[in-house]
Amino acid sequence: MASIAAPLTPWRNRAATGTEALGTTQGAVSVKLKRLEDRLGQRLIERTPRQVRLSAQGAIFLAAARDFLAAHERALAELTAPPRRFRLGIAAHVMGPEVPALLARMNAVDPALTVEVQIDNARPLLDGFEAGRLDAAIIRSDDDRRAGEILGPEPFGWFAAPGFAQPAGEPLRLAASLPCCAVRDVAARLLDRAGIAWTEVFLGGTAAIAAALSAGLAVAAFPRRLAPADVVDVGPALGLPPLPMLSIVLHATHYDPKTRETLRAITAAFRGARHGFPKG
Repeated sequence: MASIAAPLTPWRNRAATGTEALGTTQGAVSVKLKRLEDRLGQRLIERTPRQVRLSAQGAIFLAAARDFLAAHERALAELTAPPRRFRLGIAAHVMGPEVPALLARMNAVDPALTVEVQIDNARPLLDGFEAGRLDAAIIRSDDDRRAGEILGPEPFGWFAAPGFAQPAGEPLRLAASLPCCAVRDVAARLLDRAGIAWTEVFLGGTAAIAAALSAGLAVAAFPRRLAPADVVDVGPALGLPPLPMLSIVLHATHYDPKTRETLRAITAAFRGARHGFPKG
């Protein structure tokens, strides 16, 4: 490394002479230059009484040598850089099958990265992101109106177990998220507009609703991406109104190049995921 860096320093750093940049003597630099030329079998420097300049071969070699030395310097900087930590918040109703691929991609980008994942409701995550306690937050488009990076669509359907039987003449049996859920409110309005009577027979979080659907307790407006494999979309069969499509959104602040690579890995994990939807 030194045999390349020393002779080329005057041309890598035009603001100083070679001896100034290296803190050595002209004679020492000349000796290293001669050794490099002998090793390459090429004359890198042309000397005349009036000037010393790069030869044609020297100019070609310098371009590649600059890249080589820069890569070496970056490698040393990586070894001495302090450990990085990335704090990611994922809304509980977004947490799904993409997360293992997401974590694997983040690890591939930077194996030394310490990843801290927080699963919570969207509002606490957004508050933490705004306060600087999180580097990024993945939520759904109905959780916040601010613009973010769209990771993918979030289609919904009316899901239930294949053997679910809606009693004739009775209100539609619904499993729903706890109050203050935008999807729950939208589903209720759509049913009311369609003149379909309904009643909530089960309340819970995303995982709990998935279990209730599999158990055959009720119907739910539920993300296709997260629907259990043993349920089907019964919306058409029961004459239920179509549900709007939402989006999965990443909120993040642009940081250093390494953090941007991590954010690209998160984006790729969601956009590259291909999971089968339950059949209707």
